[in-house]
Amino acid sequence: MTPPPVSVVIVSRDRPESLIWCLTGVAGLRYPGFEVVVVADPPGVEAVRASRFAGRVKLIPFDRANISEARNLGVAQAAGEVVAFIDDDAVPEPTWLTFLTEPFADPGVAAVGGFVRGRNGISFQWKARMVDTCGRAEPLDVDEAQPTVLHPGPGQAIKTEGTNMALRRQVLARLGGFDPNFRFYLDETDLNIRLARAGMATAIAPMAQVHHAYAASPRRSADRAVRDLHEIGASWAVFLRKHCPEDQRARRWQEVQNDEHARLDDQQARGLIDAADAPRILASLSRGFADGRQREIADPPGIEPSQAGFLPFPWAQGASVVLAGRIWQARRIRREARDRVARGETVSLFLFSPTTRFHKVRLSPEGVWEQVGGLFGRSDRDAPLFRLIGFRARVDQESRRVAALRDLNGADQDKRQHSAIFP
Repeated sequence: MTPPPVSVVIVSRDRPESLIWCLTGVAGLRYPGFEVVVVADPPGVEAVRASRFAGRVKLIPFDRANISEARNLGVAQAAGEVVAFIDDDAVPEPTWLTFLTEPFADPGVAAVGGFVRGRNGISFQWKARMVDTCGRAEPLDVDEAQPTVLHPGPGQAIKTEGTNMALRRQVLARLGGFDPNFRFYLDETDLNIRLARAGMATAIAPMAQVHHAYAASPRRSADRAVRDLHEIGASWAVFLRKHCPEDQRARRWQEVQNDEHARLDDQQARGLIDAADAPRILASLSRGFADGRQREIADPPGIEPSQAGFLPFPWAQGASVVLAGRIWQARRIRREARDRVARGETVSLFLFSPTTRFHKVRLSPEGVWEQVGGLFGRSDRDAPLFRLIGFRARVDQESRRVAALRDLNGADQDKRQHSAIFP
């Protein structure tokens, strides 16, 4: 199958620095034939125009706190056959679009979701999940190396995450995109339910991975402490009225309140919020629910075909390489890594200390995939707490772990020629 042209839609509000970081990750995608549509508030628009991405993306100014409406504006300008979504506080692995579009070779697949890694770059926030019409999500057991096409049963849908999903534009436009009544939360789940009711299949592509940083917002702080639950409450009111059987709504709403109360208790115990904050935050949840009960319940109208031409975004075509060394060599190796990225290469940088420290992975502001941790420490959190291993063997082990995600085997035919190890 020829890779379909893809429009990557990024919505950004209140996070211009994160937006540029996200675009840095997108610039490292090893996929021919994609464009980028950014829907952003004034600070985000200014940041893009002042960056190296100016003129390379379709930039849509939008200054309302409604992610669903913003996503629909992005879809309206998207000229790709497939529309992919990623949040402004996330970055994709270089092969993200390759794996995310693979299931569309099956003409019956309407949507695809991938796996999402958390802040440490190793553990997963979300894998595969099923959701019912009352918004209860449960894990799904799927092959974690190959795509799985799923046909949900009555009253169920395959849950995709807004920070890592793709849909056929034709299908998305016919369904009207995202319902603007969900201004922040549950808009993807609402779309999942509508897809399932239309009898459409969704695939899970586990190797299509993004790293989600959970950046600060008006609703949560940088350490994920809850600040406000108004829009979450409002979205629950809309979702339950729209999808949940009437005789189950009260019980489900009580479950949601109990879950939020437990979350605040946990954050209070960990010192993330003060005891005085919890009542105020829970009150915002109730006020939001009352607000959501007043919002109109209706599926959004269809979206017209894009009148904008396809704007190809430059993609990474250089070698995919490994650089590795000891932590005290970091300055020298990081300098070489930055230079290689500037030449169009994909760089996986491993810096090991003689310890058992757990590993962390991050994309640097320059676009280097950097992994730092102890030579004897965990990367995979299910691995043994301690292992005795040599430096080169550990480099090989970690290179194999990320090889498919970074296209190490496909692009780098002679690793000895392109890679550099500093023992």
